[in-house]
Amino acid sequence: MRCFSCSKPSFNVICKTCKSELFVPAVRTRKTGTLDVISFYRYSSLEPLLHTKHRPEGYRVYKALGKMLFRPFMQEYVEHDEGDVYIVGIDENIQSGYSHVAQLTHSMKMKSVHVQPASLMARNRVNYSGRPLQFRLDNPRDFVYRGKKGVDVILVDDIITTGITLQEAQKVLMEHDVNVLFALTLADVEEPL
Repeated sequence: MRCFSCSKPSFNVICKTCKSELFVPAVRTRKTGTLDVISFYRYSSLEPLLHTKHRPEGYRVYKALGKMLFRPFMQEYVEHDEGDVYIVGIDENIQSGYSHVAQLTHSMKMKSVHVQPASLMARNRVNYSGRPLQFRLDNPRDFVYRGKKGVDVILVDDIITTGITLQEAQKVLMEHDVNVLFALTLADVEEPL
């Protein structure tokens, strides 16, 4: 196998050199409505890897990114938090044989971290890519929640663009007596000023 980034022979989809030199996270928190959204990268620095979600090899890429970023984040989080927390992925819809968001959420599973697979699904599967904000507002995801009620959750998605989807997800969860602590995404499209 070859490293997806540098194409050198590697046992992993992203080699050790690229992990340490190219994929150093630039973690930032962005407020969208009342929700804090933590992102590991700027979209522009991770764009080629993010686009693999539309291809079969994206399964390995998203699984590697989950282990590299989301799992260590949760390990540190549980060291400072006593209670159980639940992980809810945004619309873990299967495309190209897998769900890219599910690859991220499953990497976070550990003793006091409970993944709720496919518990927040969209009835409206419209593609927002390249669409203006008004289109997103006119075509909400219309989420249905089938997970555990009365729990604390962390929302997970791959990208935050406008934040509309995460705000809609938070609203639906709150209607089911679910407390959204914050959201985690791989990348933020918004460039810092």
